[in-house]
Amino acid sequence: MTEPLLSIENLSVRLPQGADRSHALSGVSLSLAANEILCVVGESGSGKSVLANTVMRLLPPGVTPDAGRVLFSGRDLVGASEAEMRRLRGAAIGMVFQEPMTALNPLRRAGDQIAETFRIHTKLGAREIREKTLALLTEVRMPDPVAALRAYPHELSGGQRQRVMIAMALALEPALLIADEPTTALDVTTQGRILALIRDIQRRRGMGVLFITHDFGVVAEIADRVAVMQAGRLVEEGPADAVLNRPQAPYTRTLIAAVPPLLPRPGRGTEAPAILALDGVSKTYRTGGGLLPGRARVTHAVKDVSLSLPRGTTLGIVGESGSGKSTLARCIVRLLDPDAGAIRLGETDLAALSRRAMRAQARRVQMVFQDPFASLNPRRRAGELVAQGPMLQGASRAEAMAKARELFGLVGLDPAAMDRFPHEFSGGQRQRIGLARALALEPEVLVADEPVSALDVSVQAQVLALLDQLRDRLGLSMLFITHDLRVAGQICDRIAVMKDGVVVEAGPTAAVFAAPQAAYTGALLEAVPGRSWIPGRPHAPAA
Repeated sequence: MTEPLLSIENLSVRLPQGADRSHALSGVSLSLAANEILCVVGESGSGKSVLANTVMRLLPPGVTPDAGRVLFSGRDLVGASEAEMRRLRGAAIGMVFQEPMTALNPLRRAGDQIAETFRIHTKLGAREIREKTLALLTEVRMPDPVAALRAYPHELSGGQRQRVMIAMALALEPALLIADEPTTALDVTTQGRILALIRDIQRRRGMGVLFITHDFGVVAEIADRVAVMQAGRLVEEGPADAVLNRPQAPYTRTLIAAVPPLLPRPGRGTEAPAILALDGVSKTYRTGGGLLPGRARVTHAVKDVSLSLPRGTTLGIVGESGSGKSTLARCIVRLLDPDAGAIRLGETDLAALSRRAMRAQARRVQMVFQDPFASLNPRRRAGELVAQGPMLQGASRAEAMAKARELFGLVGLDPAAMDRFPHEFSGGQRQRIGLARALALEPEVLVADEPVSALDVSVQAQVLALLDQLRDRLGLSMLFITHDLRVAGQICDRIAVMKDGVVVEAGPTAAVFAAPQAAYTGALLEAVPGRSWIPGRPHAPAA
């Protein structure tokens, strides 16, 4: 048999004292062959990223391997010197990080950051380095490689920054590429292009790829083999088709059962009268120019949007980053003032109200934000955060805290946890706190802006089920903002597709999924990773 490119043998990695468990990894054994993609999948805290960082020897202080070996082409990386690891990183082992904006130097141009790899590891001249850098940007299909050479990271889109990271990782033609959640923060179409790019380059160069992800759609799209991790342990490993369609471990079956299929549920109540109606809503941003208005940059974030939300239903707003989804949501709750149009909640035009008058209407429409940690005051206890709204509306502290206790139970949290601070909760629990806070004023309309995009698949399923239950129990109407069409299909009765601030298509979810009328909608559906895979049905993984 051919020796594996990477062999991880009985690897254990100890965590510092006081952590929630003694080891980040416990007895993990895996192998990766050349010209193979191995997807390591699991929820947050499963040890996926620790595994990748152990191979690269990039573990934080206090996190140390205390058993096992990591053999790369026969060499044990655990015992390698730092000088040897510096020679291997980039040259033999490349890594693509999850968030390129934090991995790239914001003060250096993209071309210089790629070129640095050649300057450190080779004796090439400046002209040859520039040619190779330009060739790499062309290989990763950068739209304008020459312009990208001189661009700073903030001047590039998320997908373009990820391409720069991939170019840096591929510069010296490594035998092993480690990709740690490289598409998690990307829109569905950009995600699809990056996955296709990694697969294409892997095939052409014959690399081994260790691909870290929590997204089974990505696994179905790209994996040759799959390893499933839970709490630092390997619970299942095998060919992609076997793990995806015939999982053996109960944990794997639980994760796969939580994956929403790209099959919309039947809509309901779409003939009910509208509780929220938008008529010609527009919002424009003007940036730059200083004292010279003619030089200001004008961005039409939302352009002439007209939509209605039938009472008791969920309307999804879908689209890529920059499509205007979140701007529209913020206009509806009047965190932003629209430039034109009407936002009618019942008989009241919210867009026409003064800030003072809007405060009296604010309880009727509440918002759940994408990042609950950023939207919750870290210095206030969870119970106080939920009680704050009722107290501002005139409730006594005792009444408001009683209401908070009731809401904690309603959203599936233990009322005994009301005295804890936000950082003492998990991501899914913080999202439930944000939901309880929004419900505290008994709104008629709930605006949820990407409320599950940052959550693991099982937690995501729990929050979606909770939103559905609350809608039925409390008679809520919901506006659900998302870029994930799988999620939209599971919770939305109707969807509206936005592109460049404009609604390009709207209708019942099942009808839009089955026969999209706009080319852009079709492109979004086509780009969903693993779109042909339905859990429990045969699937042909990437060939």
